[in-house]
Amino acid sequence: MARCDRYFCRDMTRTFPRWAGIVLVSSVLLSSCTINRDIMFRTSMDYEFDAYMDSAAANLHLQPNDMISEGSSREASFLQRTMFNYYIESDGMVKLPILGRVKLSGLTLREAEDFLEQKYVAFYNKPFVQVQVVNRRVVVFPGGGGDARSIVLENNNTTLLEVLGAAGGLNSRGNAHKVKVFRYGPDRERLVYQFDLSDISGLKYADMVMQGDDVVYVQPNPELAREILSDLTPLVTLLSSILLIITISRNL
Repeated sequence: MARCDRYFCRDMTRTFPRWAGIVLVSSVLLSSCTINRDIMFRTSMDYEFDAYMDSAAANLHLQPNDMISEGSSREASFLQRTMFNYYIESDGMVKLPILGRVKLSGLTLREAEDFLEQKYVAFYNKPFVQVQVVNRRVVVFPGGGGDARSIVLENNNTTLLEVLGAAGGLNSRGNAHKVKVFRYGPDRERLVYQFDLSDISGLKYADMVMQGDDVVYVQPNPELAREILSDLTPLVTLLSSILLIITISRNL
């Protein structure tokens, strides 16, 4: 029996490199399906991105899901200190005291204030209204694959460059040639823009004014060598262990 085992181990030792190579090649092919799993929102080479309209001088517009803080007074010379929060519903309407449901979606803050002052004229003498957005955020993926930051838009004209800076800048893996911005359009469909911020000519895109619910996604650069090695290391360790066991068994 020992002799048979010795011959068996000898045959296994001879054939091991052959089937080990087959296993390694097969594993590489299979692992290619899992490489760069952290890259999202891939687009084909012929994908048509939405046309960018220069919004460097644009203002923040109210939209559904905004929580606004509104304060009004009966006289323009006196502003009531207490501010109340109101929610803009999915149809763009917001329910306010005295006025009931009015539509504010699509208006800038200044336009909303003027609109409400005109509405309050029927109830107040020279009304004064102040409106603020208190829950406006942008989600930024700076290019690391799995990292993301939620950035509060504290200013009405916060730009793409500013939110990238607030997120810590581009990750070392981030591809400055492929910076995507996802934004809700007028019909609540997602518009998809892609900008090249790799040189100074991209500064005009960096000045794009952010809107609530925007998503900024910096595409990570692939890390093929590192991820293939990471996938194959456990398999190589297993095969090495098998070879060691066979060699020890042969020498017994």
